[in-house]
Amino acid sequence: MAHAAQVGLQDATSPIMEELVIFHDHALMIIFLICFLVLYALFLTLTTKLTNTSISDAQEMETIWTILPAIILILIALPSLRILYLTDEINDPSFTIKSIGHQWYWTYEYTDYGGLIFNSYMLPPLFLEPGDLRLLDVDNRVVLPVEAPVRMMITSQDVLHSWTVPSLGLKTDAIPGRLNQTTFTATRPGVYYGQCSEICGANHSFMPIVLELIPLKIFEMGPVFTL
Repeated sequence: MAHAAQVGLQDATSPIMEELVIFHDHALMIIFLICFLVLYALFLTLTTKLTNTSISDAQEMETIWTILPAIILILIALPSLRILYLTDEINDPSFTIKSIGHQWYWTYEYTDYGGLIFNSYMLPPLFLEPGDLRLLDVDNRVVLPVEAPVRMMITSQDVLHSWTVPSLGLKTDAIPGRLNQTTFTATRPGVYYGQCSEICGANHSFMPIVLELIPLKIFEMGPVFTL
């Protein structure tokens, strides 16, 4: 999860998030290089005493500053498109969970376990125990296995919501009357936090998401739910 004064991204917990972190660093380095070149050119322009007002064109320079931006855009677009297609890929998920957004809580349905349905509300401050996180912990966590592809079916019953877990690289809109899907494979156990990322009303900030990822062998013994 995020820490106070954290600048970088959260630690990756899925292959997609690892790819996103690498792409972020790749794009950031290109941005730094462009900024350095622009600042260096401005510095030379402001400090040089050499001027030549008789030059009307420079075909070589115009060719360079036309081709170079095209190359930079290709270097950014290719890995970006690769990640885009990876996020849309459905790899025969082990099981499916349905998430329904409400004002202002989430409903989860384990369709592969007898249609188990439960609501997940944010814990009020009076109910927090030592170690719980204010505005992030919920009464019922979503328990999932690691090292198994999971498909999330996401929708909404009232207004627009967004089911987001940064550590997994997930952000999928919950739209009334529409069923969106996303898949992920967690790589390590732990408790991971997210929040609704679409303004959905007065209590938009009070719709946390908590995933408890446990080893696959333990999950196969029987789903462990904190109801």
